[in-house]
Amino acid sequence: MQLTRRTVLLTGAAVGAAGAVTTTPAARAGAAQPLRTDPFTLGVASGDPDHQGFVLWTRLAPRPLAEDGLGGMPARPVPVRWELAADERFRHVVRRGGVLARPESAHSVHVELDGLLPGREYFYRFRAQRWTSPVGRTRTAPAPWAMPGALAMAFASCSQYEHGYFTAYRRLAETEPELILHLGDYQYEYAKGTYTIPGGNPRDHEGPETVTLANYRQRHAQYKTDADLQAAHAVAPWLVVWDDHEVDNNWADEAYEKPEIPQPDFLARRAAAFQAYYENMPLRRTSIPRGIDMQLYRRVRWGRLATFHLLDTRQYRDDQACGDGYRSCAAAYDPARSITGAEQEAWLLDGFRRSEARWDLIGQQVFFAQRDNDSGPLTVTSMDAWDGYVASRDRITRGWLDAGVRNPVVLTGDVHAHWASDLKADYADPTSRTVGSELVCSSVTSTGDGADSPSGAHPWLAFNPHLRFQNNLRGYVRTTITPGQLSADFDVLPYVTRPDAPAHTRARFVVEDRVPGLHLTYDQPLPTAPGARSAAPPTDAAPRTDAGRLTVDAETRRP
Repeated sequence: MQLTRRTVLLTGAAVGAAGAVTTTPAARAGAAQPLRTDPFTLGVASGDPDHQGFVLWTRLAPRPLAEDGLGGMPARPVPVRWELAADERFRHVVRRGGVLARPESAHSVHVELDGLLPGREYFYRFRAQRWTSPVGRTRTAPAPWAMPGALAMAFASCSQYEHGYFTAYRRLAETEPELILHLGDYQYEYAKGTYTIPGGNPRDHEGPETVTLANYRQRHAQYKTDADLQAAHAVAPWLVVWDDHEVDNNWADEAYEKPEIPQPDFLARRAAAFQAYYENMPLRRTSIPRGIDMQLYRRVRWGRLATFHLLDTRQYRDDQACGDGYRSCAAAYDPARSITGAEQEAWLLDGFRRSEARWDLIGQQVFFAQRDNDSGPLTVTSMDAWDGYVASRDRITRGWLDAGVRNPVVLTGDVHAHWASDLKADYADPTSRTVGSELVCSSVTSTGDGADSPSGAHPWLAFNPHLRFQNNLRGYVRTTITPGQLSADFDVLPYVTRPDAPAHTRARFVVEDRVPGLHLTYDQPLPTAPGARSAAPPTDAAPRTDAGRLTVDAETRRP
């Protein structure tokens, strides 16, 4: 078969020779006992690019679903060789080296490279003994002083393995973006049969609800065995941040979800989740967990075109006000409450002041704009979103205004539906100035198939005029960022409870340079697809506790 970039990346082809490896006594001992089956069952990934390098990742797991979370690997270090090339055939290898995959890190490998050329595409692979990994493609960011002509960036969130197939990741990979953001809920914590969709889940989780390090390692491994997810990781570098389900639904700093159901070991659970998250993501060593703490908020620059401010809205937040859920809640306006914590807030505001980027993109988890679900005089909003931390949102908004940020755009996941909104100086006054834009991606699978609807059909849009678009199908968002504009395609799939669905661009919005707010340039309902299921209403689908199970319900947002 003739190798092309697409066949290499999307079929996982691997060819050529591997490089030298370290010859320490531990490495020689690990090499002495053969790996009898392919250890690269979890694929490869890269992430956190800057203008000189990036992180390369893999994890050895010949039996990825092993209950102890160690993937069937022996309790000893195993040498792994890696190669970086300028071409997909590895005719021009520019770097090679070796590293030990250690049992205390679940035999994960993080190779942090530096000293490369800016704005360049590279290909990479790993080898352990006679086994060679799939090939991945990655790239360095442009030089700090460069103004790229365009950046193709996509973002996604909320991939519940049990609720459907990860076809959205495959379709995203086929568009060959240069950069991918994942905004959280990469994996879910529930045991089989706990969180179900109408008609039943098409796939099941292995193992119990994730509580221990072994549980989280096994769950990450199960997700990583998915070929569609592997294709998306192999096609471009990722920037990842977590939301709640990587640990526990709606956790807030040291507070777990349900106070009425004690979790006396919650901090140990949090530390285990953090450790497994780092082990399974292409993160730099600055994010290595230290007990219950992990540095995840960070900044990535793409020349002078864009700066990505990646936030962590879970680890430092105050507990949700008024018992969580949708509430009309005075405590949500308390200026002492924060969703980011004081240190992260100061870091973000300082980044706004220092930014020289054409576009400042804030990659984070929960809905930023106000989203009132009451048509009457009350303001009833989600206590888990920025609506539950109004003063915190106001300080961030004032921060980018005071700093003169040229084009602020907030990127959001979490709510299992596509949304697009104008950000306002004062949400109580519909005529107040527009000061930014928010793009919200739907889920990859979470809550199942969903349904299409006319773009203005959602009832909340009538009394939230700054909310411009909503769609309840699954999908992702693709953006093209140029010096003159940012365009966002809201791509959807007609179904996810069966594999291999096609993708369709449901709507396109454009933000013009120096013109805050969204302009709809394309709006096309989903073509009728034979066999497509569309039982869900055009509202945020959400789980509800019912006799020990969680089922999709449109009136509450969360389990």
